[in-house]
Amino acid sequence: MTARIYKPAKSAMQSGLARTKEWVVEQEPAVPREIDPLMGWTSSADTRTQVRLEFDTKEEAIAYAERNGIAYRLEEPKPRSLVRKAYADNFKFGRIGAWTH
Repeated sequence: MTARIYKPAKSAMQSGLARTKEWVVEQEPAVPREIDPLMGWTSSADTRTQVRLEFDTKEEAIAYAERNGIAYRLEEPKPRSLVRKAYADNFKFGRIGAWTH
């Protein structure tokens, strides 16, 4: 069983960078989920997948995994491209793209 160490990306509904600065350690499921025949819900007996640990730095997350003998997979975050655009750019003279109205 391996763990995944990553830095979460912000959601599409999020404008700020809250909860994207910590490194997260999550266990990958050891057994696949099962469908309950009566209710149709998915369930799992693996409780380690419910635990999500957050660390301030990547080195702390790696040290935790190595100290507890957990095999891990490190996923580096992709660099953010900062494209600042003003609202007035939608109406400038040399705008690329056709108007839709």
